[in-house]
Amino acid sequence: MTSAKEIKQELRQQWIETPSWAYGNTGTRFKVFRNPAAARDPYEKIADAALVHRLTGVAPSVALHIPWDRVDDYSKLSKHAAELGMRIGAINPNIFQEDEYRLGSVCHPDPKVRRKATDHLLECVDIAAAVGSPLVSLWFADGTNYPGQDDIRARQDRLALALRETYDALPEGVGMLLEYKLFEPGFYSMDVPDWGTSLAHCLALGPKANVLVDTGHHAPGTNIEFIVAGLLRLGRLGGFHFNSRFYADDDLLVGAADPYQLFRILNEIVAEGAHRPGSGVAFMLDQCHNIEDKVPAEIRSVMNVQEATAKALLVDREALKAAQREGDVMAANGALVDAFSTDVRPLLAELREEMGIDPDPIAAYSRCGHAEQARSERAVGGGSSWGG
Repeated sequence: MTSAKEIKQELRQQWIETPSWAYGNTGTRFKVFRNPAAARDPYEKIADAALVHRLTGVAPSVALHIPWDRVDDYSKLSKHAAELGMRIGAINPNIFQEDEYRLGSVCHPDPKVRRKATDHLLECVDIAAAVGSPLVSLWFADGTNYPGQDDIRARQDRLALALRETYDALPEGVGMLLEYKLFEPGFYSMDVPDWGTSLAHCLALGPKANVLVDTGHHAPGTNIEFIVAGLLRLGRLGGFHFNSRFYADDDLLVGAADPYQLFRILNEIVAEGAHRPGSGVAFMLDQCHNIEDKVPAEIRSVMNVQEATAKALLVDREALKAAQREGDVMAANGALVDAFSTDVRPLLAELREEMGIDPDPIAAYSRCGHAEQARSERAVGGGSSWGG
């Protein structure tokens, strides 16, 4: 079995990226509840992400969403991040909010709209190069609501052309992630509805394109860990957007709905060593904090991923494999259940103390005064992300 010392060494290396949009005002289709402490611009978002990293020790990068985080000088933004001990992570294009995209972006029937959308993807490739980002992360809201609305095969051809142009523009050291989503905003068809469609496009593009698994983008009951295992087997799992859902794309704290599912996913990841930063599998959060405070919500999500990873590291792999070879169903399942049932919070508290940070990040946040200071300083102007 893995020792506590070995587990802590693995966890010490963990890298969990938080998203800039989680720190601004975000909401649902129905309402954005303004939070006076929400970040108002990319600089404040990075500062909030840096606080999450200081309190958890394992969140040293922040993803950007363009144009929500567009600035005039990206070198200045990168310097700001570096001064706070942070790196800028994945660059996420936004091609779903403008009026022209009512019928799609890169899959739109009008070539002028497709050109505009593809140009934005290329802009984001340039931004990734400017800030030293390793990834351009793509999600398309493209789809249809009614049978016959558009030619399904033609839309796949349009998508393939835009992806190819973007892929060919990637500079050395920058990869592409292609996310999928079962439904919404297209309710009859989505142009990238599942991991198979994403994988097919990635395989056609080349080795720098890989599948992104958003844990909220599946039908209830979907065996996400099976998808993860399959993509790992093929070497095409590019990363995660971790969140949680009771129904579909709820964007809740990761692990909130089904912590055992999160553990099962991490079990597949740990079994392949893909939890390590050098594996090429990006651990990213993608959450919408609509009613809860932003920074502590991100802290809690980082901690939940840490806990699930720690439990996955506790699995007795030798005993598990022996039980599998012998066809001992109960023993094999018990190896997972025993690890999941272990309280790893004391171990993580020890690790944080060894790293020189507070053993209780949530309590440390409550004491640091950030919320009160942010509410005071950011009262004018309002926070932004959701279209801001």
